Amino acid sequence: MYRKTTLPSGLRVITEAMPSVRSASIGIWADVGSSSESREQRGISHLIEHMLFKGTDTRSARAIAEAMDGVGGNLNAFTDKETTCYYAKVMDRHVPLAIDVLSDMFLHSTFDPQELAKEQKVVLEEIKMYDDSPDELIHDLFLQTMWGGSDLGDPTIGFASTVTAATSHDLREHMRLRYAPNSVIVAAAGNIDHDAFVDMVETQFTGFAGACELPRADAPVARPSKLVRQKESEQAYVVVGAQGLSVRDDRRYMLSVLDTILGGGMSSRLFQEIREKRGLVYTVYTFQAGYRAAGLFGVYAGTSPENVQPCVDVIAEQFALLRDVRVSDGELRLAKEHIKGSLTLSLESTSSRMLRLGRNDFVLGRQVTPEEIEERVEAVQAEEIQALAAELLTEDKLGLCILGPVDESAIAWNRDAA
Repeated sequence: MYRKTTLPSGLRVITEAMPSVRSASIGIWADVGSSSESREQRGISHLIEHMLFKGTDTRSARAIAEAMDGVGGNLNAFTDKETTCYYAKVMDRHVPLAIDVLSDMFLHSTFDPQELAKEQKVVLEEIKMYDDSPDELIHDLFLQTMWGGSDLGDPTIGFASTVTAATSHDLREHMRLRYAPNSVIVAAAGNIDHDAFVDMVETQFTGFAGACELPRADAPVARPSKLVRQKESEQAYVVVGAQGLSVRDDRRYMLSVLDTILGGGMSSRLFQEIREKRGLVYTVYTFQAGYRAAGLFGVYAGTSPENVQPCVDVIAEQFALLRDVRVSDGELRLAKEHIKGSLTLSLESTSSRMLRLGRNDFVLGRQVTPEEIEERVEAVQAEEIQALAAELLTEDKLGLCILGPVDESAIAWNRDAA
């Protein structure tokens, strides 16, 4: 169901046909994110993402919005640490309109200085919003603590000083250096005819030529430590974690199973131990921050300030249990079925499939089929999970971040004596 065509310019076009649906999701991907920026320009990729919605040579910002709203479609974008994606979801008969609007934004945005000044204010408000969202801010603090000084460690959104310093010239120059056919993919999933879609893309991207230097994957080494940041709030927000795996590491399937067992659902060990048995939290889960050459693995919990120490203790105990005791066959089976079920459900979405197309090609250079994923997950052994836990989740490799009204001296941490 996957088809890929590389145009003479070097632009890649990838589709996945889903004949049973009446919609399609289209994404224009650029192989550039915040980890490709200089520290002086941190956040410029995200600012460019915003500005591509602010008007082209032939469409105003309002006209762009009305074009999609007028057909009941969704138009959006995101920037992460390694990629940027501009995407739309529409009914299948409106695919030509969607690719016309997306390509117009991508190729012909004007970067009007007055619009830029307004959008910089918008991004500053977005930064403030994150600062007032401790459950999101704690994850940025964890990356900055573990990967301090690295490009992956800094926030994708940038800093107030770097965002306000950017000029229209800076944005155009950054696009010139980073946006070229060899760094761009156009992906679509849904009720799509590949050959017809390729023709549309080739027409819309006429004149898009040249090449750019592709980004080098940042590979920081984790420096685990303890960070306690004071913030007036009702809860304290906690992350305990360690170096994880890159998304190119074949052991990522083992880590996914470990992740699911430890904190991937209501039956997971941490949910049962911390919430169900002790009532210490409303939310607790594990997460992976995986990139092309590095990764982090962590546990998040939101709890009352007086319950931070018990939560940290239980998390450490559960890490030790994974290192020391083989996972039972029943628990292993439950985790594998959970992963396979979640994968199948996600594949019913054209948006999810389009996102997989772009990410797989950038990261792996090929498409990974659902059947391959299920096969690799099914092959994971209990002994491999225990060995991976022993490698990643040892006490000397763990970092701790706490955000909230917590006295740092009152938190006993097993690394403090190291």
